[in-house]
Amino acid sequence: MLQLTAARASAAGPPASIRRLVDICPALPVTLLDRPPADRERWCPGDALAARAESLVAAEAARIEAAHGTAPRPHVAASRLLHHYLWSLCLLTAGPWYLDERAARIAPSALWIEESTGDLALLADLPDGGPHGPDGLRTAVAAHAGPVLGAFQPYVRRGPHALWGMVTDDLVSALWYLGRILGEEDRAVTAASVLLPGGTPPFSGAAAFRCLPGTEGRRHWTRTRQGCCLYYAVRPDEACTTCPRTPDDERVRRLES
Repeated sequence: MLQLTAARASAAGPPASIRRLVDICPALPVTLLDRPPADRERWCPGDALAARAESLVAAEAARIEAAHGTAPRPHVAASRLLHHYLWSLCLLTAGPWYLDERAARIAPSALWIEESTGDLALLADLPDGGPHGPDGLRTAVAAHAGPVLGAFQPYVRRGPHALWGMVTDDLVSALWYLGRILGEEDRAVTAASVLLPGGTPPFSGAAAFRCLPGTEGRRHWTRTRQGCCLYYAVRPDEACTTCPRTPDDERVRRLES
């Protein structure tokens, strides 16, 4: 996940929970802005992704090759970029719900991506009064994610069920990450399980956490992803801990190393 030192927003900007997220989450690659980026050649808003997807995917492929020395196949680059965007969106939307019981309502036009770096920027002027409750949060995420999936579907070579599985995974992962950052993993696992119990279309499947026994009486939360983020296609020897390819004993080894 890309990292970026985020700019401070003024008190009149986004909700305090958004500012707190940016401050405490080093993996959240977002700068807060009080106006749209001036350079429209470099920056693309979420509601223009369909028109710019090909060049954005090509730039992601170039970044992967520069970092890992191997050129990824186009659908791999597209999947990695989509995962990056969705995970950040899910944390920005669900983080305030976790912190303050109100989800952020982020229009696609408010979230921008920089083509050459993949960095994100969020317009600070967000609507007040985000939705309460799991239903409201799921609706807020789906409203933004749906058009984004449509923009990337021709490039990622996946059907709707698999794409909504990616959104499900990234929404669970975002809450889980935030809970661990705050030292509240058990609470985050419970929140994600309430949010995604299964049977909540268009989201595919449930959070489906399970507990792994570790050494010396320790226990570790884990889950298996609904869909593949294709990180293994970039680093074959480093599949994600929640990847179906990663057996439980390897998960425990990593978690306790």
